[in-house]
Order: sequence, then C-alpha cells, then structure tokens
Amino acid sequence: MHWKYRSDEAPPAPDTIEQWAGRLEVSPLLTRFLWQRGLHEQSLMQDFLNPSLQKLAALEEWPGLCQAADLLAEKLLQGQRLCVWGDYDVDGITATALVLDFLERHAFSALHHIPDRIEEGYGLNSEALTRLAGQGVSILLTVDCGISDIEAVAHAKALGMTVIVTDHHLPGDELPAADGLVNPRLAPCPCPALAGVGVAFLLMAAMNVVLCARGRERVDVRELLDLVALGTLADVVDLNGQNRILVKNGLLKLAQGARIGIAALKSACNFAPGAFLGAGQVVFTLAPRINAAGRLGSSHTALELLLCKDRKKAARLAAELGRLNAERREEEDRILDAAMAQAREQAEQGAMGLVLHAPGWHPGIIGIVASRVVEQLHRPTVVLSDLGSFLKGSGRSVPGFDIHKAFSLCSDILLGYGGHTMAAGLSLLPGGLGELRERFARLASEGLGGEAREGDCHIDMDLDFAATDLQLLKELEMLQPFGAGNSEPIFASPPVLIRNMRSRPGFLLLELVDEKSGTVRTAKAWRRMANMPQDMKGKSIRIAFTPRIDRYNGAASIELRIKDWKTD
Repeated sequence: MHWKYRSDEAPPAPDTIEQWAGRLEVSPLLTRFLWQRGLHEQSLMQDFLNPSLQKLAALEEWPGLCQAADLLAEKLLQGQRLCVWGDYDVDGITATALVLDFLERHAFSALHHIPDRIEEGYGLNSEALTRLAGQGVSILLTVDCGISDIEAVAHAKALGMTVIVTDHHLPGDELPAADGLVNPRLAPCPCPALAGVGVAFLLMAAMNVVLCARGRERVDVRELLDLVALGTLADVVDLNGQNRILVKNGLLKLAQGARIGIAALKSACNFAPGAFLGAGQVVFTLAPRINAAGRLGSSHTALELLLCKDRKKAARLAAELGRLNAERREEEDRILDAAMAQAREQAEQGAMGLVLHAPGWHPGIIGIVASRVVEQLHRPTVVLSDLGSFLKGSGRSVPGFDIHKAFSLCSDILLGYGGHTMAAGLSLLPGGLGELRERFARLASEGLGGEAREGDCHIDMDLDFAATDLQLLKELEMLQPFGAGNSEPIFASPPVLIRNMRSRPGFLLLELVDEKSGTVRTAKAWRRMANMPQDMKGKSIRIAFTPRIDRYNGAASIELRIKDWKTD
C-alpha cells in the first residue's frame, strides 16, 4: 500500500493557523489536521467542529420537498388511507419507522409494506400494489425506493393512488410519473448524498410545518434523529455537510436510549442503554442486526423493534435479531470461501472485473460477500444468486470505477439494475451470465487498466507515540462521526520496536516501543494486517495507525489500530 501524505496535496497553511486554534479552543495540531482535510477558513472549521441543527438548510432549498409535504398533508387531513412503502435494508427500515413514528405523533394511522427480499425483491411491484388498493389505500409514499419503478408507479396511478416518491438512488433516463418526487440526485440541493432516511426526515419536518399551520400541535422531530443516524451510517453515504449535522446530533439522541427498541438492541450488543456509541460501533454492531432481519428473516422484525413500546417484547425482538445475525455470519463464511476460490481463479486469468455465481448462494448475503472479495482482491465484483427463473446480483466497486454506469452499459442483457457509483444491484436471465462476465471484465479493464491496485493509505501527518495522549484523542473525537467522506485520522509513526506480539481471535495484539521517546503503546492489527509474520518480533517497523480511546470496563486507555506497516 502506498503511503500518501495529505500535506503533499494541500496548499501551505497560513501563519495564522495557530491563532485560529486559539479562537477555536483546540490545539494547533487539530487546526493543521482540518486544513489538510480541505477546511481552509476558520469559519468552516468552526462549523465542522460544531455541527448544530441550526445550520441545517432551509426546507425550501430542497427541490420538491415542500410541495410533496403540502400534498401529503392535504390527503391525510382528508382522511385518505396511506401506505408507506420501504426497503428491507437498514436505510429503508429506519426510514419506514421514522415516517410511521412521526405520523403516530400526529395521530395519523398508516399501513406499511416492506417487500420480501426473495419473494418480491427491491422496489415496488404491481401485485402488492393491487392488494393495497383492495385494502383502501389511496396514498402511496415510498421511502428509499421508487425512482426507477416507472411501470409500478404507473400501475399505482391507474389504481387511483396519489403517489409520492422519496428516494436517494441514482435516477435513470426516465422518471416515474409520481404526484410528488423528492430525490436529492434530481436537482442542485444542499446535500446530494442524503440517505433515504435523511430524505424521509426532511419530508416529515416539512410536514410538521404544514400541519402546524393547519392547527395541529407541532411535534419535536429531533426525537427522530436516532433513526436518521442509524440509517445514514449504515448506508455508507458521505458524512460531510448536512449529513454530518444529522448524524452527529442523531448519535447524541441515540446515546440517550430513549427509544425502547434501540435501548434493547444496545443491551443485546452488550452496551448500556445510555452508552454513547461512535459511528463504527453503530455500523458494525447495531446495523448488522437490523440488516439480518431483511437478509435471512423478515424485515418486519426489525421494524417492529424500532417502533416497540414494550420493554420485554423489545428484548425478545432484539434477541431474535442477534440469532439471525449469528446465522448470517455462518452463511457468509460458507459463501465467501466458495466465492473467493472463483474470484482468485478469474483474477489469475487476468480478469479485472469479477462475476461470481454458484447454486445455493443466499440472495441476502451476496452483497456482503461482494464487499469482502473487493477488500481482498481490489477488483470490482458482482456476486449472483440463483432465484430459479432469473439471477439476482449485488455489485461492489473500487475507487475510479462507476459500477452503476457499467451496469447501464450492460442493460441490454439485464432485466433491471439500480444503485450507486460504488454499490449497485442487477438481475438477468441465467443464459446471460457468460456475456455479463465477459463484458464486465472488459469494462473494468478499460476503466482501471490491467493491474489491480491495493489503493493508497492517506496519511494525515507524522506522529510519535508520546503525542498520542488522552488529551489529543479527546480532541480527535470531536471529528466524529467517521465514515465515507470523513475517514478516521491516520498517522505515521517513527520507527517502533515490536517488543511482543500475540495472536487473538480475528486480530494480532502488538506491544510497540517508540524508539525515540521510549513510549510503549498497545496496537491491534485486524484482517490482512493480522498476517504479520511471527518472526517480526524484535524488529523495527513504521506503522500507519489510528489512535483510539478504549473505554472497556469503564477505564480509559490508549489503543492503536494498525492500518499498514513498513519495515523501512
């Protein structure tokens, strides 16, 4: 992995940078860090460090939002029956829960529908819409889906429904003929990278204003921000600007544990209901359990948990999600072993884009497996499961290759596709597998060249172990939440001696000594980093690392996470 210093790309910091630190009440190191991350004004640093809800863009700045809120409020006040149509991933489930919660606070009742991943697949379908019409539904609100469902929206309209589509996925050349359409990808707006739950939150905030103007008591929409944080983090969208404001404040709300279902979920993950969780803890502990419901069971279990008001029932539901998640991990390991064997064979034959398939691969697991293959082989990957009459695939990409565009260039052999630049899904007839494999490999080769590259390790700055004290680490926590667009800080060490190394399940535990200062730090190496040879003990290396505060058992200590290492 190539170490690439951010300082080499940033313009020189002004002489006043230390004065900015004094005014911001942070260390000069932190202001230099922010400068290298592209914040070249003191006011921008201030906004980043203090992402107040007051800095959210006005509702009028979001195209189509206020019009959709007016229409939805009008139909609900007329007594018409609403169905909220969501998606089976965390973003879709939290968006559905958010809308239902908001409507309940305003004394509106609504139906909901989250399609079964296997039986129905992603998005709208005419059969379920017909059933909903038979139940008296006359308003359809989609969350985290709908932008590509041209025929299904037309069918809903033919059934007499008022259709409002809220989504954040990339639109195609044709848009659905909905009565209301809210998607930050359609027109210039304050944040094109909103998650589906973020779009749903803004629509409910706009609804709140409309309903208040029509005599209803205003509800506190800040109570919904825990769901916004959970769904946004799980969907791996850019965490700058508006998303940063929503997630930062949502994590504070999530820490309160006021929502009974989330408190139960935290307890099931061995966190105190009132514990503050960082973005990583949400993504790697809470979110997989929510996702497991839609992958292996019913997404309604997760939705029911998020809306649950009974603590005993919530504990049972959280335990069920834990069981499903354990089952998901076992199935993931089984499929990954077979997929990696195929992937290595294709890579050895020179394929830059990988298309993997075998009978019996669970459709709820293939997206995770595709991500794991990309992590190891650094090639765009599509993993397909067999649903009988057709194949369903999930694709994951690498920087520099737009997998959604690649799918569009294969659209003549596909039944359908959709998604984002880095992650997308498709379906096709079994007979098209060979051609898809050939075309995808060629497109990847043209887009990336003939050699897979592990990627760059972006170093923020050099830092010796003596400087990694609790004061600095508390400052670095101000930069949370970390994720896409706001990666964790990575520092480069001076030469450090490996004094001891011990293998642990899933990681390698190292005891390192900074040879210049004599400071000793404990470091953990995960995944491929854990493959460090045992004969490295007693040798000197440099590490690229992220320092963290470990609060295990309530005692704060310093721990380093190794991102890469070098012997020179």
